[in-house]
Amino acid sequence: MSAFDLVVHGGVVVAGEAVVQADIGVAAGRIAALAERIEGGDRRIDASGRIVLPGGIETHCHIAQESGAGVMTADDYDTGSAAALAGGHTCIVPFAAQRRGERLADVMARYRRRASVSRLDHSFHLILSDPNEAVVAELPEVFAAGVTSFKVFMTYEGVKVDDAQFLTVLQAARAHGAITMVHAESDAMIRAAQAALLAEGRTEPKWHAEARPPAAEAEAIARAIRLAAFAGAPLFVVHVSTEEGAALVAAAAAAGAAVWGETCTQYLVLTADDLDRPGMEGAKYVCAPPLRNRATQAALWRHITAGTFVCVTSDHAPYRFDETGKFHAGRDIPFTAIANGLPGIGLRLPILFSEGVAAGRIGLADFARLTAGGPARLFGIERKGAIAPGMDADLAIWDPEAAQVVPPGGWHDAMDYTPYEGMRLTGWPETVIARGRVAFDGGRVVARPGDGRFVARAPFGGPRTPVP
Repeated sequence: MSAFDLVVHGGVVVAGEAVVQADIGVAAGRIAALAERIEGGDRRIDASGRIVLPGGIETHCHIAQESGAGVMTADDYDTGSAAALAGGHTCIVPFAAQRRGERLADVMARYRRRASVSRLDHSFHLILSDPNEAVVAELPEVFAAGVTSFKVFMTYEGVKVDDAQFLTVLQAARAHGAITMVHAESDAMIRAAQAALLAEGRTEPKWHAEARPPAAEAEAIARAIRLAAFAGAPLFVVHVSTEEGAALVAAAAAAGAAVWGETCTQYLVLTADDLDRPGMEGAKYVCAPPLRNRATQAALWRHITAGTFVCVTSDHAPYRFDETGKFHAGRDIPFTAIANGLPGIGLRLPILFSEGVAAGRIGLADFARLTAGGPARLFGIERKGAIAPGMDADLAIWDPEAAQVVPPGGWHDAMDYTPYEGMRLTGWPETVIARGRVAFDGGRVVARPGDGRFVARAPFGGPRTPVP
């Protein structure tokens, strides 16, 4: 019997900052060896002419989750994890959302049931919408189970918290070694802008972007950073969509604050012009924060290359273009009643590879850091995110020359459209290995529902564990 269950040979391997020709030996689901040449193996996969990357870790996705308005996402953990696999991922961290008045034990039980059909390893971020005294008293149990990140919203009726509640969550996170994530938009600014537009009869999808101006994001990010500093707690700002917001995150980090951030693929390749499509087609592009303009895209790319962001995520929030999703409130509705969110988990990595690596904006090591290493280290996913002995054998074998036009319809998910239809992308994953087993190959998802395991995450490491 061979010392290795699997050997991936002949590929260019991205191992941390090193990009080297190497073979990878896998045993019992872990990387056992990394060497110039490895013989043997019960199974051998030829990666010649290919790039071997750590499997992607998606830490911002909404799967089998109701929105604040009560609309269920189109993807459950079966279809959502299948789409993630097809896009080169080996781990996902969706959200477990508390309903107001709900015990955290019930939240966790509900999402564990929902996640039981996941084809991929997974964890949860806990959304706190009602951080009262009884709920805060339950947090140690959630933390002990390996859920070490909490999220709050500064807008959206039904889930938003006020500043006092936000501070309560920050202080609890600090006490338990967790990190707080924040959806930062000024609720007051958004409400005022929406009311003014609706009063003028401006109800079409194109007005969605004007109703959530860049100033609303900047004000909320600045306030969130100050609240976190007051609480002495780490902060992660999700889906930064503006140049000013990115600058605030960068300035806080440069000043030594425990502040990090992310941006998303949609803000790098789509614009607010997509909202201004005929009829209600613009509803396909309604997300929050909204799409911006070309100048903002360029600014966000500059922040990516400067290292402002820990990761680039998809914020996968799949609502179908029908009465179950975007039009849950009817067809003849103002932009304020359209379900917020875009699908994108399956295309996150191909878009970033094509627009980043293939376009010459970032290198392969940067790509691996933004898609796997950075989120793994920030969120305490200890055995994933890197190709090194002892780590889980989570690998994605990419064909860097493969070019494909994104077709209409869903992308290995439960959706009926993709906002990226017609994009020509260069560089695609062709084989994905999850814990040493081939999970996606030749365009087919091989992993079965239930193959994924829950990943208990480590406490937040803070400045002692810097994130590149």
